[in-house]
Amino acid sequence: MTILLMASAAMATTGVKQDADLEAGRRAYETSDYAKAIQALQAAAAKDPQNGDVHLLLAKSYLEMEQRDAAVKSAERAVAIDPRSSTYHEWLGRAYGEKADHAGPFPAIGLARRAGREFEAAVQLDEKNFSGRQALIEFDCSAPGFVGGGEEKALPHIQRLGELDAAEGHYAKGNCRRQKKDFAVADGEFTKSLESDPKSAELIFDIGDYAMKRSQPDMLLAVASAGERVAPNDPRGYFYRGVALLLKKENPAEAERLLREYAQKAPTRNGYPRPAAAHAWLGRLLENQNKPDDAAKEYETALKLEPKNKMAQEALKRLKKR
Repeated sequence: MTILLMASAAMATTGVKQDADLEAGRRAYETSDYAKAIQALQAAAAKDPQNGDVHLLLAKSYLEMEQRDAAVKSAERAVAIDPRSSTYHEWLGRAYGEKADHAGPFPAIGLARRAGREFEAAVQLDEKNFSGRQALIEFDCSAPGFVGGGEEKALPHIQRLGELDAAEGHYAKGNCRRQKKDFAVADGEFTKSLESDPKSAELIFDIGDYAMKRSQPDMLLAVASAGERVAPNDPRGYFYRGVALLLKKENPAEAERLLREYAQKAPTRNGYPRPAAAHAWLGRLLENQNKPDDAAKEYETALKLEPKNKMAQEALKRLKKR
């Protein structure tokens, strides 16, 4: 009896340690410390190699670090552990897609085909995995037929999404038209999506990215309002509202406050505007106020954070010509 009790206590201690490593990995991921997250998650995986959620979070962390081969391996491991998980297949598709985007022409073909198959598997396993179906629709609308894409393949998925959730359906239509550069139709569908009570913060803020690139302040304000309702603690609402006010040339003090708050709070993560973008927009705000020296400092900060930031590069060239 004593031996059994000792064994049970040892197993419980191991489980607690594994859980502690997983939680440490999650906390580090949320604070954008991806190297620390990977270290903690590797420790968790060593103690519990059959925990698919550990490998999934590892894959996400590797993607943030642009370690695409490692991301693929971790996502493949998660799928091997639980082939019935729609989420695991979705993220394996995303990992294949990221690798394909940075591979040579011939390897990219095979990787793209794998990505498409994984998205299809995700939808087959769970038709209400909206993000997985959106990924499949985007793949079909953007990828050529020889890698398994094709807009005609996307149409029944768009229709089904619309039946399940109006906001998701309108977004899917808009995103497909965006891939085809049919921006007039995309504008209308994204507007309808925002008017249909969307529940996904990622959907909402992706429309924000689109509206920002197309300098559409009214849509940006709708994005900010929808985002604040769905995810009130998500700092992206600050960013897009600040950009909207700047574009409308209204309440510059509030625009500056929002953009600075975003720059301080924003995680460095895919799907979030980089803090450098906030500084670049702050530069534009100050430039509009005829404060070239202050504007230049913001543009320079943006370039320190993101050396290839085109908005800041072009703005500094413009300021030097004054």
